[in-house]
Amino acid sequence: MTDALFHNGLKEARGDENYFRKGCNPFAQTGRSKLQNKRAGLNQQIIKQMRMRAGAENLLKATSNNKVKEMVMLELSYVNSNLQLLMGQLEGLNSSVEVYQSSQETANIPLIALGLKETKEVDFSTPFKDYIVSHYNEDGTSFEDEIADLMDLRQACRTPSRTEVGVELLAKYFNHLPLIESRFISQSHHSGLFFTWYDSFTGVPVCQQNISLEKASILFNIAALFSQIGTRSDRQTSLGLKEAISAFQKAAGILNHLKETFTHTPSYDMSPAMLAMLIRMMLAQAQECLFEQLALPGVRNEVLTLLRMAQEAAKVSEIYDHVHQSMIQTPVKDNVPFFWSTMSQVKTNHYRSMAHYFVASALLDHQVGPTDDEDQQEKTLSQVYDHPPEGCSPLDILKKRAERERVGRAHIRRAITGHEEALRIHCLCHHLNKLEVLQDILKASHQRSLHKSSENQTKTEHQAEMEVPAVIKGPLSVFSAKQRWTPPRTLHLRTEDRDLGFTLKGDAAVQVVSLDPLCPAAAEGLKEGDYIVAVGDTSCKWMSVGEVMRLLKDVDEQGVDIQVVSVLDGNPTMPAKSATFCGNLPKTYSMICLAYDDDDKNPKSRKVSKKSSFLSWGLKNKMKSASTISLPTAEQSWNKPCPTFPSSYKDSVLY
Repeated sequence: MTDALFHNGLKEARGDENYFRKGCNPFAQTGRSKLQNKRAGLNQQIIKQMRMRAGAENLLKATSNNKVKEMVMLELSYVNSNLQLLMGQLEGLNSSVEVYQSSQETANIPLIALGLKETKEVDFSTPFKDYIVSHYNEDGTSFEDEIADLMDLRQACRTPSRTEVGVELLAKYFNHLPLIESRFISQSHHSGLFFTWYDSFTGVPVCQQNISLEKASILFNIAALFSQIGTRSDRQTSLGLKEAISAFQKAAGILNHLKETFTHTPSYDMSPAMLAMLIRMMLAQAQECLFEQLALPGVRNEVLTLLRMAQEAAKVSEIYDHVHQSMIQTPVKDNVPFFWSTMSQVKTNHYRSMAHYFVASALLDHQVGPTDDEDQQEKTLSQVYDHPPEGCSPLDILKKRAERERVGRAHIRRAITGHEEALRIHCLCHHLNKLEVLQDILKASHQRSLHKSSENQTKTEHQAEMEVPAVIKGPLSVFSAKQRWTPPRTLHLRTEDRDLGFTLKGDAAVQVVSLDPLCPAAAEGLKEGDYIVAVGDTSCKWMSVGEVMRLLKDVDEQGVDIQVVSVLDGNPTMPAKSATFCGNLPKTYSMICLAYDDDDKNPKSRKVSKKSSFLSWGLKNKMKSASTISLPTAEQSWNKPCPTFPSSYKDSVLY
């Protein structure tokens, strides 16, 4: 068995304290190993507090002194408070999904991995050697190396690597346990072995002489390791998605075997209700990866393809809904992390909304053509609904243009509502708020549905818009108590080759930018960042760029006097409109939204990412040629405002 001992890839002698087994590296300083070390430390603190609580409760029962009772009650409240804090920290560790994700993971919704159960060391040496002498009448000391190898194997199982080799290490020890049970453990003989394992959700220790606890805990850790392998897989590649699907399916299979075989395990995380929930969660994540595998090459802009993707998205939503329902049932809800139940609820709404979006795209972007297979489209559309919309059949929806548009708009409204609900639920959990990738994907999906809605809204010749009355407009954001200003300076502006030599930006407090240092205005003392407060005898604090332009466009060769002020705090606000003067006429006049913050001061440090569209149509025409629809990722965003429109469709159960 010593052939399995390695140190830096080389076989070492048994006496070297730095060796470790293949599939195990206890010295690895990864995020996962640090998280597991924190879990072990929390477990030790929890058991300490539980012992203190047990002692205080026993003292409370034994004493009749009122003063002692008051002190014990105070101590109990303190211990219970500490236990709640430790439980909260343990829940935070179970909510730390970032360390389990792939290092290449940038644009996928994070998946949940199970943490490994922690255990105490077990000394097999003395009980086994005594049993060998008493039962087999042999010298127990002659088997010291084999017993030491078994103890090394168990110790290595506490820190398995997150690979198939780590799984093999756990499986190897698990296969040793039936042999140990048959040779050294009997009902008539107390072996003196105690196996202690900590609950992965509550940190409460369970200690038994029954080796079934050891078997069940090792099986749980094998399933947990498979779940970590699944979350680590690169889901941007087909091979990585296949690995993730296989890992989650194996995790579900092992948990189901654990549930059916070890039915009376005292640990809460291996109770039948908790295992049933974990099995559903593993299968839901496998189904999510199957959906991502179908969408990885892109979704073709065809009716049948879009409807099939809607079915797959609806299936993912349905399974996550079952997971969420099992998480909020007693007794699971008392100890399952709030992060998990919130994540499952977010995914339920997100994938249901995606299903609505795909159906809406199929109905709104396509019409039944003479060469289309109407029977196949009708069959596929009928499979989307549990109950068709009232008053129409799938064939009516496909053939009647008005009905098709009405149902399609209803679907896109349901998609928008679902995305908004997913964003609302996402904000309820502070652990979810830390996942910026998830928030970006939810927002991008919401914007994509809004964009689809705006493309297909009811057309109108006149559109009502908001307008702010002039009486409440004003340069309050510029001329406020927060700013410090220089006294107004009077400058004389003259043109040079019909060019004033600077650019104006702003709306109600116009600001000078892009000043030519060689122009006459600069020679007069005009500085970049100055605000123009008067042109001639006309005050322009409340004027927009266009109004100031009209005052300056008639400047002749004699020039005009202007008054300017400068801000003293070095952080002028950057307004939103711009105009450039050349030849007494505006060279440019554009609505430019500027994001001006501290990062803008160092443009080299800013990272500019290309914003791509969600819908990568090959042709933007009415012929609806085949193309692809890209799923939303964290790198995609939309900025188009989309007004709502009246609903004329009575929603029903669609999936």
